[in-house]
Amino acid sequence: MTTPLTPTRSTIVKVVAASMAGTTVEWYDFFLYGVAAALVFPTVFFPGSDPAVGVLLALGTFAIGFIARPIGGLIFGHYGDILGRKKLLVISLLMMGTATFLIGLLPGYATIGLLAPALLIVLRLVQGFGLGGEWGGAVLIVSEYGDPARRGYWASWPQAGVPLGQLLANGLLAVLALVQSEEAFLSWGWRIPFLLSAVLVLIGLFIRLSIEESPVFRAAQATSAADAAAGTKAAMPILDVFRQYPREVFTAMGARFAENVSYYIWVRLVWSDTPPRVTSAA
Repeated sequence: MTTPLTPTRSTIVKVVAASMAGTTVEWYDFFLYGVAAALVFPTVFFPGSDPAVGVLLALGTFAIGFIARPIGGLIFGHYGDILGRKKLLVISLLMMGTATFLIGLLPGYATIGLLAPALLIVLRLVQGFGLGGEWGGAVLIVSEYGDPARRGYWASWPQAGVPLGQLLANGLLAVLALVQSEEAFLSWGWRIPFLLSAVLVLIGLFIRLSIEESPVFRAAQATSAADAAAGTKAAMPILDVFRQYPREVFTAMGARFAENVSYYIWVRLVWSDTPPRVTSAA
């Protein structure tokens, strides 16, 4: 295998910026749904339920995204090794943005009945599936571009897209809730941030399409092609990873589990201390 050339610092910074842009947009979409599920969706999609039950049903659709995320990560990871990181990152961004935009257009229960929450669940599954492929792919392409001495440092930057996306989603909904009447916000105002996702996705795509596959990935592709020609290429590399490195895989999974649980508990505690004006509508 040919040793890949080490990218320049400017190239690495460009890749980091592209990864952060896409990650910020995708987490904006993901967290935007969470806030709307607590404030708006009980009224719009579950109006026939007891108010408390409506909130639980709406938050249940939010949880569905977490079920789809690891499935998306596995599938996008597998095909990312075959087709390339960049292609799959573009697909995940388009998938997430399209689902978010369609949620903004989705008629409520009063218009199409049970079809409304059913379609909401489908779109939430698409969001979770897309995000599962996005986060791992964004970190991976940056780590492959990063120099060996500072690979962990560069790979940490896409994670900054998580709080940036949440701040953007919460901030936009808060501004709309302040400048609109409660009736207008629940009727159509909440849809604006979902529709604006299309603009953010176009910006993210413009930045993301400007980067190339990493030298590390191109070298790995060349090796894979040689293995395929020799008949020694693994059919399912992910199975080999679990067989050869089970301790490392489950350690990484446990670390991510602990970090994610802590993050969501902290965020929800802060959010519950500062409820927005429209919570009574739920």
